[in-house]
Parts: sequence; C-alpha cells; structure tokens
Amino acid sequence: MTARTQRTRLLAAGAVVASVSLALTACSSSTDDGGGAPNAGASISAVKADDKLVALVPADIKSSGKLVVGADASYAPDEFKDDSGKIIGMDVDLANAIAAKLGLKADVQDSGFTAIIPGIQSNKFQLGMSSFTDNKEREQIVDMVTYFNSGSAIAVKKGNPDKIDPNDLCGKKVAVQTGTTQADEIKDTRNPDCVKAGKPGIQNDGDKFDLQTDVTNAVVSGRDQALMADSQVVDYAIKQSGGQLEKVGSTYGVAPYGVALAKGSQLTPAVQAAVQSLIDDGTYKQILAKWGVEAGAIDKSTVNGAVS
Repeated sequence: MTARTQRTRLLAAGAVVASVSLALTACSSSTDDGGGAPNAGASISAVKADDKLVALVPADIKSSGKLVVGADASYAPDEFKDDSGKIIGMDVDLANAIAAKLGLKADVQDSGFTAIIPGIQSNKFQLGMSSFTDNKEREQIVDMVTYFNSGSAIAVKKGNPDKIDPNDLCGKKVAVQTGTTQADEIKDTRNPDCVKAGKPGIQNDGDKFDLQTDVTNAVVSGRDQALMADSQVVDYAIKQSGGQLEKVGSTYGVAPYGVALAKGSQLTPAVQAAVQSLIDDGTYKQILAKWGVEAGAIDKSTVNGAVS
C-alpha cells in the first residue's frame, strides 16, 4: 500500500560507504543521462504568500502557522540529510514553497517511508512529500496532488560484470527499498513472469532494505547484482558513485508523484492550487533545476491523477 521507490545515509548529503563514499537518490522520469547536475547551493526566488490561496487554508492549520510534512530523508536528491543533519532536497524545497504560498512555514520531519501515510491518517502530518508514486491503490486511502513525473530504472556495477539483462532478472539478486513500487513490481509482475517462463524468480522477491542508501551499498559491495529504484534516484547515485555504478536499459513505467494528504482533506485544494501557482510563476522549474531533475517536470497539477 505504500509503494514508492527508495532510501540511510552514511555520509554527508545522503552518502553511502563501501570502500568509497557514495551519495544516493530517489525516483522520476529523467532521461537516461539523468538531466542536469545537482547544485544544492543554488538559490531559489523568494516565494510570497498568495492571499487567494491563503483563504483556502483551513482555519486550524492557518492558526498553527505551519504545515507538518513527513519525509523519509534517505532518498537523494528528493529528500535526504546534509552533513549537518539538515533535511534537504527537491521535495523539501517544494514543501517550503507550497507552505510559503499558503502563508505558512513547512516543518519537514524525518520518518520511515512506510510510516508516513499512517501518520497522515492519524493527523501527525498534514502532508507527505517523499517521492510517493500516485496510484489508484493509494488514492483509496489518501488524496494525491501531482507535482512530478517519475519512472523506474536499474543499475549495476560498472561494466556490468554479471551481464544483467534489464528485461530478464530471473534468478538474480536484486536490491530494492522496502515498500516501493519496485518491490511490488518484483513480487507482482517480474517473479510471476519468471514462473510462467519456467525460470527461477528474483531471489527472495528482492533483497529488501529500509533505506535507499543501503540498497545502493548492496550493489557497490557486491552483495547484490543489481538495484531497482526511481529513475532520478538511480541517476543521482550513479553520478555520486565515483564510477562504480552504471545504468542498464532505459527508464520505464513513468507515473506521477503526488503530495499525500488525508482523504477528503479541506487542505487538498489549497495544496493543488499552490503547486500550480509555483509551476506558473517559474519557481517550480528553479527547484527542479537546482536538483538536476528537470526531466520530470509537469505543466499541470491535478488531484488524484493516477493512471493505474
């Protein structure tokens, strides 16, 4: 029910260690070369409150002055921690900008990925911004405001020593983050296809880790032969791997990301309008360019826009 695509951090800026430092990422419909280079120090134009949007904010949230946002801070470049422990990333910048449009401040809190939607349902968080793929299953329990397009991708050790075929992972050792769309893909699609073909399945329905950094480290260390994750996360990990990883195949399964809110929340229209306003005024593109994920940009934000 909480499928997405990945995430620990063993070094600054979401890095993972396996003989060398290796920074890590999340999931989008990026191009095969990963788009532009991230520039975490880039400045974003100041976002001012929009009175029309402020008027849409429920009174209790308006009086609190803040939006409490859940994010799994192990999924660079979308949400991760820098060397000081501060949560940064594309989703964090977007959360701050959404809050500013609504006359609020964003309080982004680190949370396990699979705990975020239950946290929204219990009112611990008003928003979940953690690279959530918007799908029909999720829309049954939360509202999703679309803000990005993302796909899946596969990475292996440089040179592909195990000759991994991205279209045939049967019998291979593949690392994935727990609760992600990739983990579901192995269990629900790839392994049943292996059985139909008379082949052994991907071992253990995937070697599952709670943090995306551990997923990446499993391939760098040789524990696993491949990893599956959101495409921009794979692209970012490759860039930060010091030549230890490469992508095999192309990005596939492109779908929207969504800001998660309580089902039927009065806040949902305000958040959708804020996202659209950020798209229209150019702030959105600035944020995506800062993190090198422009290829996942959308032109129109919708509520519950899942395609499957």
